[in-house]
Amino acid sequence: MILSTTPTIEGHTIREYKGVVTGETIIGANIVKDFFAGIRDIVGGRSSSYEHVLCEAKNTSLREMEERAKAMGANAVVGIDIDYETIGNSNSMLMVATSGTAVVI
Repeated sequence: MILSTTPTIEGHTIREYKGVVTGETIIGANIVKDFFAGIRDIVGGRSSSYEHVLCEAKNTSLREMEERAKAMGANAVVGIDIDYETIGNSNSMLMVATSGTAVVI
């Protein structure tokens, strides 16, 4: 399956639009990651533990969207948008939502 943020896929004609597909993932970050991320905020540098959680959530959301597109009979998703939000008490959870248009090319 081809996943693309662009509205078209070069070299392919969209033959059929199946509809909007989405994927959502909500994932928590634990207190240990919060503690070390706080230290990195003070001394500088990247928080690899948070980057890993963010990447995992994005990939899960994209996979979920892809599965829904396959169930609709699509072989590609175009116009993908990825949104990140913090939710929950004290913003302790990360939500990643993906959306796009399932198509047949």
